[in-house]
Amino acid sequence: MPAKVVVVGSLNMDLVTRAQRLPRAGETLHGESFATVSGGKGANQAVASARLGAQVSMIGCVGEDAYGEQLRAALQAEQIDCQALTSVEGSSGVALIVVDDNSQNAIVIVAGANGLLTPDVVAGFDTVLMAADVIICQLEVPMQTVGYVLTRGRELGKTVILNPAPATSPLPADWYSSIDYLIPNESEASALSGLPVDSLESAELAASRLIAAGAGKVIITLGPQGSLFASGQSVEHFPAPKVKAVDTTAAGDTFVGGFAAALASGKSEAEAIRFGQVAAALSVTRAGAQPSIPSLSDVQAFKAS
Repeated sequence: MPAKVVVVGSLNMDLVTRAQRLPRAGETLHGESFATVSGGKGANQAVASARLGAQVSMIGCVGEDAYGEQLRAALQAEQIDCQALTSVEGSSGVALIVVDDNSQNAIVIVAGANGLLTPDVVAGFDTVLMAADVIICQLEVPMQTVGYVLTRGRELGKTVILNPAPATSPLPADWYSSIDYLIPNESEASALSGLPVDSLESAELAASRLIAAGAGKVIITLGPQGSLFASGQSVEHFPAPKVKAVDTTAAGDTFVGGFAAALASGKSEAEAIRFGQVAAALSVTRAGAQPSIPSLSDVQAFKAS
C-alpha cells in the first residue's frame, strides 16, 4: 500500500508570458509567448509526492471558474484524492508571470480562493488528516489555517512538515513545537532566523537557531550546494547531484514532495533527503513547474546510472 501524504495548501494557475525584457511602469510590450500552467506550492508538492510514489490527498480551495476546473483536473490526472478540494465563489488563485530573455521574472500573485482556506474548512475534512502518515504545509494560505493544521497534526501524532515559503519574517513562536521537519531555502532560513545564510557555516548557525526556537529538525535547501540537515544532536551536509540546470522553478517543491514520499514509505531521513535531492536535480533539467517534476521511475533510473 503506498504511503499516505496529505498536502494542505495553495493551488494557482500560472499565467506565463515571455518578452525580450520586463516592462517599465506604464509601458506596453509585445509578448513572445503565453501559457497557462497549473501551479501553486501546495499543488506542486502534492504532484511531486504522487509522482514519486505516495498516495496523496489535497486539502485546498479553488474558485468556481474555468481555472478551478483545470486545477482540479490536473491533480486528478496524477491520481491525487481531491475529496477535500473545495470550490468557493470567486476566482481561483493566479500568478501573473513575465519572463525576459535573461530568465529574470516579475510575478504578481492573487490569492483568490487560497485566501478562503480557513481552519473551519480544513476541520471539515478531519478524517483526511487522520488517514495521513505525513502532513505538509506551506505559507500561501492564511496563517491561522497553517497554525491550525500544524497543531492538529501534532495532536493526531502525524509527521508534520512545514515548508515556510514564502517567508519574510519569523514564524509564530508557538508553531515550532508542532513541526517535525522545517524545510526552508537560504532566503527563508535567513528570514526566519534573522541571520544571513550564504554558506554552509552560516546555514548551520541558522539551523541551530531554528532548532533552539523549538523545531524538531531542520533541512535547509541550498540549491547547487545541496542541503544541510540539523537534528539538534548532529549536523550533516548532503551534496547535490551534478546536473545541467535549465529551469529551477519548483525544485524546492519537488524536494519537499520527494522527501515526504520517501519518508512516509519507510526510508531513513538520510535516504529521504538523498531521494528528494535526486528528484529536485532532475526537475531543474526541465522547463516549467509541474511539467518538470520527475516520476519515481525517473529517479530510480538516475540513481542506477
